Amino acid sequence: MDFKVTGEITHISDVVKGQKKDGSGEWQKLTFVVTTSAQYNNLYAFDVFGDEKVENFQKFNKLNQNVQVSFNIRTNEYQGKYYVSLGAWKIMKADVAQAAAMDSVPTDEELPDFLK
Repeated sequence: MDFKVTGEITHISDVVKGQKKDGSGEWQKLTFVVTTSAQYNNLYAFDVFGDEKVENFQKFNKLNQNVQVSFNIRTNEYQGKYYVSLGAWKIMKADVAQAAAMDSVPTDEELPDFLK
């Protein structure tokens, strides 16, 4: 399932690093917060996991930037407790995302007759 939310980046955490369980190297992740204009449930904390994704996030995103985030909801079990995280897999500037959405809206000529 594809989830999306649009809002402003209001917090970017420091990069967290650790050792992979199999000893093959390090992993890293970054958490950032997006605040939406919704009255309720307007705060989302997303994780970006992996060297390349963290590097790209830091290169192209900054505080107070409006973005549209596509994400997955992950649930992990550890010692009988369950943990939920929001894993961001695509982050676009909000104006770029809106322009792309407008490009995909069909014109009247493209609509089938039963939708006109």
